[in-house]
Amino acid sequence: MNNLNQKLAVRIGFAGLAPFVFLTLACWIVHPEWLGALIKAQLHYGIVILSFLGGLHWGVVLMAGGANEKETKKALIWGVVPIIIAWLFMSQMLIGFVVQVAGFIMTYKIDKRLYQSYGVPEWFINLRLQLTRVVVGAQIFTFIAANVRNYPTA
Repeated sequence: MNNLNQKLAVRIGFAGLAPFVFLTLACWIVHPEWLGALIKAQLHYGIVILSFLGGLHWGVVLMAGGANEKETKKALIWGVVPIIIAWLFMSQMLIGFVVQVAGFIMTYKIDKRLYQSYGVPEWFINLRLQLTRVVVGAQIFTFIAANVRNYPTA
C-alpha cells in the first residue's frame, strides 16, 4: 500500500470512531429519556464494527491465496465468531457491553497474531491498537453513564 493510501486508511479509521465518541458524550449530556436510544445505538454500532473487523479477515485470507489451509480455516471461522456472540447478547445492556468490550480486546489480540502470519503491515496493527483503545473506552464510559444517570441495566 502506498503512503497516500496508508494516510487515507488512518484517517478513515479514526473517522470511524466518531459515532463511538459522539454517542458516549451524548449519554452524559442528553435528557435521561434519550439514554435508551443512545445506548442501543452504541451497541448496534459496536456490532457493525465487529462485523467489519471479521470481514477484514476474509479479505486478508482471500488476498493471501490460502497458503496454509489450517490457518485459512481458522481465520474464516474467526471472522464470524465475534459478531455472532455480540449479536446474541445485544438485547441486554450489561451483558452487551461486557461482551463487546471483551470482544474488541480479544479481536485485537487474535487479529494481531493472524495479521502477522499473513504479512499485514505493522502500521495497520498499530492503528488497530489505537482504534481498539478508543472503542473500548467509549463502550466503558457509555456503560458508566447509563448507570450513573440511572438507566435500567436489565
